[in-house]
Amino acid sequence: MLQHILVCLSRNPSHFRPSLADARLMLLFTPELCAPRDPLEVLLAALEAVDVVQIRPKSVASSAAGSAAETRDWCARVLDLVAAVRGRDVLVIVNDRVDVSLAMAARGCAGVHLGQDDCPVGVARDLLGPDALIGLSTHDAQQVARAWDLPLDYLGFGPVHATSTKGYERGLGPEAAWIASEGSPVPVFPIGGIDATNIGELARIGRAAVGSAILRADDPAQAARELRSALT
Repeated sequence: MLQHILVCLSRNPSHFRPSLADARLMLLFTPELCAPRDPLEVLLAALEAVDVVQIRPKSVASSAAGSAAETRDWCARVLDLVAAVRGRDVLVIVNDRVDVSLAMAARGCAGVHLGQDDCPVGVARDLLGPDALIGLSTHDAQQVARAWDLPLDYLGFGPVHATSTKGYERGLGPEAAWIASEGSPVPVFPIGGIDATNIGELARIGRAAVGSAILRADDPAQAARELRSALT
């Protein structure tokens, strides 16, 4: 019973924004990048140094319903894993799927991350309510400026470096990420091509979102620790 109470308290929505304000390292959790290892084992190893887990399965489903079901399944598994880890207040959000975030809110899902072409931020806020966290991807100064008027909690900005994940051949650079961070009223997580060789360039921002650098690492725990250390 006590453990159940502690888990419920750790998922209290009132803790979401204070936890986000202190967050440094966001893990873009794409289970397929962990192959051939068990994705949950990789995630468990990294959790000691991760503050936010953004669930981003690359669905093979041919329908929106199939994609939602896959995302919901992974969200449930990740939430159960995070709840079982004591001593860490890790936020769990889903990428794109406002419907999944809403369905999983009672289990502790903190919110949703949206792209420029996804559900409008205002609609997502109306659906999810005032407590949920909503993040938005931005790719230039104009998008960062427009985000001032939106009911957002954080921004992603990038790609900072070239990355094959979404086919970006050129990055915007760490200086652009710093300018975006300075010009935003909400936390900014630089994203794109960030790894142990270049994350030190983001130390003055103090935040980053990474995927492959942890999920494909031989030692995910050590990789996560090193990345977080470079930010702090």
